[in-house]
Amino acid sequence: MKKNWIYWLLAVVITLVLSIYQRMTGPTHPKSVTVELQGEGYKMKLPRSGVQKDEMVTLRGVPAASPIDAQLHYRRYPTPDDYTTVDFGYTDGEWQAALPVQPVGGKLQYYLTVDGKDYPEDEPVVIRFRNDVPASILVPHILLMFGAMFFAVYMLLLVLSGREYAKWLKITVGTLFVGGFIFGPLVQHAAFGPWWTGFPYGTDLTDNKTLLSFLFFVAALATLKWKYNKWLAALAVLLMIAVFTIPHSTYGSEYDYTTQQLK
Repeated sequence: MKKNWIYWLLAVVITLVLSIYQRMTGPTHPKSVTVELQGEGYKMKLPRSGVQKDEMVTLRGVPAASPIDAQLHYRRYPTPDDYTTVDFGYTDGEWQAALPVQPVGGKLQYYLTVDGKDYPEDEPVVIRFRNDVPASILVPHILLMFGAMFFAVYMLLLVLSGREYAKWLKITVGTLFVGGFIFGPLVQHAAFGPWWTGFPYGTDLTDNKTLLSFLFFVAALATLKWKYNKWLAALAVLLMIAVFTIPHSTYGSEYDYTTQQLK
C-alpha cells in the first residue's frame, strides 16, 4: 500500500508529459514566431486551426502610434494558386489581417511580411478549418483518452512490480473504448462530418493509432489466463505510449479543392 501513491504519482507525471508533448507537436497547435518591427521584437502565435469564420492574424502588442509595413500572404493548400496579399489594418485596438473562411477540412497556406522580412522564416504555416465542436462531447473525449493513458501507465507499473493488474487492464480497455470509439467519432462528426476516417476508410492517424492500441489491449484482456499475459499487457501499454506520441490530427480530413469533396 505504501508504494501505491508513488505509482499514482508516476502515472500522473508520465500522462501529463505525454499530453503536453502531443499538444505542443500537433498540427493544430499555433506556430510561435517573434516579429521584429521598428527595432522591437513582438512574440505572436500564428493559428493553425480555425472554425467556420474568417480567422484573424493579429500583431499583438504593436502600438497604433504610427503606420506599419506589414502584409499577410495566403493561398489555398495544397494548390498551385498564387498568393493573395492583404495589408494589416488597425481594428479593435490591434493590427489585424483576415484569413478567409474555407470549407470544412479546407486549408490555407500563409506567411507574413513585416518591415520587408518574411515570417516564419522556414516555411509557410498551414491552417485547417473545421466546425466548432461542442464542449459537451469534446471535453469527455479528451478526459477519457488521457484517462485511458493514465490507467494504462498505472497498470504497467503494477506489472513491472509483480502486482495484480487485471482490474486496471479492464478499466483501461473500457475507458479507451468509450473515449476512442464513442466520443471519438462524435467529435470527428461534429468537426468534419465523417464518423470514422481510419482503417479501412481512410488514413487519419488519430483514428488508426486508437484502433491499433485498442486491439492490443483487447488481445491482452482476452488472454488473461496465459502465463505470459503480463508481458503482452506491458507491450500494449508501451505501444500505446509510442503511438500517442504521434501528433494528433495528422493525415486527418482534408478538403480537395479540385473535386470539391472532403477526403
